[in-house]
Amino acid sequence: MTRNYRKDIVRHVVRNLLDVQLLRIVEVEPTWGYRVKKRLEADFGIKVRHGALYSTFGLLEEKGLVVCVVECRGGRERKVYTITAEGKQYLQTFYSIMKGQQVNQSEST
Repeated sequence: MTRNYRKDIVRHVVRNLLDVQLLRIVEVEPTWGYRVKKRLEADFGIKVRHGALYSTFGLLEEKGLVVCVVECRGGRERKVYTITAEGKQYLQTFYSIMKGQQVNQSEST
């Protein structure tokens, strides 16, 4: 039963914290939208619409958390996203908050 809850919770987190998931992915290595979409599908079993993916990347770019460079490979253009120092700081803040939640949860039990 726990396994089913875990899957549901992971999907919920990924969908509702898509910005954080995208930052986590591009923190590992610069990448492009289609590759991110396939990774989310493979790792978490969720389908993300192109519109949601690219609008979220657009918001991250507006906030200065990622930069986008258009690269041409094999005659095709693709937008490659890279995390910025500000994006890394955003992720660290997220991790600190989550860690604080774990500590608070442990103290209350």
